[in-house]
Amino acid sequence: FIVPCIPFVASSTMMMNTVKDMPGITAPIGYFDPAGYSETVSPEAMLWFRAAELKHSRVAMLAFVGWCVNGLGWHFPGQLSSDVSFESLSKMAPRDAWEAVPEQGKLQIIGTIAVMETVCEFIKPHYTKAGTASWPPMITPRKDFFSWEPLTGKDLLEQQNKELNNGRLAMIGMMGFSVASIIPGSVPVLP
Repeated sequence: FIVPCIPFVASSTMMMNTVKDMPGITAPIGYFDPAGYSETVSPEAMLWFRAAELKHSRVAMLAFVGWCVNGLGWHFPGQLSSDVSFESLSKMAPRDAWEAVPEQGKLQIIGTIAVMETVCEFIKPHYTKAGTASWPPMITPRKDFFSWEPLTGKDLLEQQNKELNNGRLAMIGMMGFSVASIIPGSVPVLP
């Protein structure tokens, strides 16, 4: 399980010579910066932009899976609160299900996110300084499940690129789900 607040953890060698050295530049688009941000901001700001992209990607991947699970009608057994069951929420559209969550539940979710974000911002060294610290501690990707050898070099870059690309696709997917729920018929493949 990956907590969305874990920032993009760059190694001490990650203070790149150029932004083109960062993970996430992949075919078919390659390097994409039409507004020219990378030429006008500091390397620390570029790391912050990448951390924000990764955080939004992870949230979008969780949201996409949650939207699909809710759409299939799968749910936890029991009650969310004394008057709201998980089953009743699974029968609603995802946006309506969020509206049906009691206010105390929404406040708990938002409060937990606020605590995680606050803790992440006070980590030393900060991720915009290319630090290796993260909270909670990030598990180093492994070559396979049974190997304790951490990924490095090309293997690590490949895994980082996969996560970024999957996250970008999830963000596009969530935009499609959101638009389809607001404007019926706007996304032809979604009912």
